[in-house]
Amino acid sequence: MSDPIETFLTADHARLDNLLARAVRDDGTIDADVYAEFRQGLLRHIAMEEKTLLPYAKAKRHGEALPIANALRRDHGEIAALLVPSPTPALCAQLRAVLARHNPLEEGADGLYAICDHLAGAEAAEVVERLEAQPKVPMAPHYDGPLVSNRLPPKR
Repeated sequence: MSDPIETFLTADHARLDNLLARAVRDDGTIDADVYAEFRQGLLRHIAMEEKTLLPYAKAKRHGEALPIANALRRDHGEIAALLVPSPTPALCAQLRAVLARHNPLEEGADGLYAICDHLAGAEAAEVVERLEAQPKVPMAPHYDGPLVSNRLPPKR
């Protein structure tokens, strides 16, 4: 396997996409358990990138961050903010749209994962082990107060 980082993290993208699709039921309600699994998984995925992958790439580049790092961090912040309020079908659609824009920055021949596989070389499997070891992110309850309500689509 010549691209273990890309293989591992793109498989996680697919798993998360599947969970988000399953979270919105045909009748327009949210499956709370599936959404909770998606939310936890997405926050852990972001943590893998923020706490392991981006610092690893920076270290391999002698302290110079990847040019894409700021854009990824902005997207990660936007995604995390969307995970704060209680889920609605409209919010899930918004998450899908952000992820559809974000994931191509990480996947493919010019994406973050391929760059990191190249930087890691023979150490790539060890990087994957570090990614796999990322613990779950502590979860706070959803918050639907005024700090977030003006930025999000109305609940149905």
